[in-house]
Amino acid sequence: MRCTIISRAGQVLAYGRLFIRSQADGGLRLDLETDRGRILEGGLIDEDGDMTRAGAILSDQFFDVWGMSDLTLSIQCGDAGTPPNAALPPSADIDMSLL
Repeated sequence: MRCTIISRAGQVLAYGRLFIRSQADGGLRLDLETDRGRILEGGLIDEDGDMTRAGAILSDQFFDVWGMSDLTLSIQCGDAGTPPNAALPPSADIDMSLL
């Protein structure tokens, strides 16, 4: 999924994509790759599919990279070929405030 990392002041810090990566032991990990090629490793996804802990670990990585808290991860659920800053219908965007 395409996404945008936004500071509390509204500045776009990065564009990228969220993806799930298979591990050698069969587990799944939630990661983010920025458009500049930086990969932020999130946590392992629970066996029941819950991504709460995986997302919390990923948000810790955001603090380590950008040195600030209270960021917003805006996820674009529309066409993957659409540029990350293109307008989508309001129902196609999800905003999650990260601590």
